[in-house]
Amino acid sequence: MIDFAALPSPCFVLDERRLRSNLELMKSVQERAGVTIILALKGFAMWSTFPLVRQYLKACTASSLHEALLCVEEFGEKAHTYAPAYVPGEMEALLRSSSHLSFNSLSQYEYFKPLIAKAPHRPSLGLRVNPEHSDVGTALYNPCSPGSRLGISVEHLKGALPDGIEGLHFHALCESNSYSLQATLEAFEAKFGRFFDQIKWVNMGGGHLMTNDGYDVDHLVDLLTSFRKKHGVEVILEPGSAVAWRTGELKSTVLDVVTNRGVTTAILDVSFTAHMPDTLEMPYRPVVRGATDPQPGKFTCQLGGLSCLSGDFMTAYSFDAPLKAGDTLIFEDMMHYTMVKTTTFNGVQHPSIAIWDEDGTARIIRTFEYLDFKNRLS
Repeated sequence: MIDFAALPSPCFVLDERRLRSNLELMKSVQERAGVTIILALKGFAMWSTFPLVRQYLKACTASSLHEALLCVEEFGEKAHTYAPAYVPGEMEALLRSSSHLSFNSLSQYEYFKPLIAKAPHRPSLGLRVNPEHSDVGTALYNPCSPGSRLGISVEHLKGALPDGIEGLHFHALCESNSYSLQATLEAFEAKFGRFFDQIKWVNMGGGHLMTNDGYDVDHLVDLLTSFRKKHGVEVILEPGSAVAWRTGELKSTVLDVVTNRGVTTAILDVSFTAHMPDTLEMPYRPVVRGATDPQPGKFTCQLGGLSCLSGDFMTAYSFDAPLKAGDTLIFEDMMHYTMVKTTTFNGVQHPSIAIWDEDGTARIIRTFEYLDFKNRLS
């Protein structure tokens, strides 16, 4: 149990024991299904945990040169790299830093093909394709929405795959279950199955929320095993949220409580837009420890962020007792898609980063100061 009194505010804190539990489940899926699971840095790039993560997962997936370099320097492995487009001046470094490299279009592959042919290190090359099937309900997170820029649609692949392509990559899920994957695989096989005898691997992207309560892990294992054996290819998965799902919290403190026109707001030392941006983008309503949806007879208030953005707030929560300045509020499940997306908007103090070790002690990994804000600017 994390002792939040031992931590500064604001602070992201990861529970090492819970992270290991997630990793053990994912290792079990790897071994039972005979597949490779890698860490998607776009969802969780807390590299101070990499010594633990690499005991269970084999590599990382990168969506940029900087992520690929982080994988090499801190994880100790070359990255599985994909980006919607590659910057010409970065390609040589990407080739050195990648074990796998997937292209988003045939034109990008053809553009970089001469440079790749001359490179001393040549990653295994792939194409990201669009199966044009997804049950992701939020358009912002749906890679297969009509007209999506992500992936090659089957109409652009005539005959055989281009020379040098060894794999196909798709990503169509977002915090989804195994039955969503099953439906996506059926669309993928129907559209691209004729190319399977030309490739060595299939990367099924992210969005496999196998560490969530109620996820049918046995069905996932059966599905992956069947696909791998049927088509004779290596299967790779790169979940983002699943690795850090419910492994840590964000500690915050109430700074003030104000009431205007009958609406009460507790203003916190954190910001939804700067520190929890998915709560506004997805959007979703974060769980606050000890709070409920509005209930008659209870103290009810909005939660306001510290920035000056008018929309930096969450609508009403109810509490057993009135909130006051100095009270601690704990936001649940704040490890994935938080630290990787935070900003220093308004110069708001960035939360510290801590690990609650398995031995029951706090380890402060990073604190942020004025120069962290200043040095991002010019």
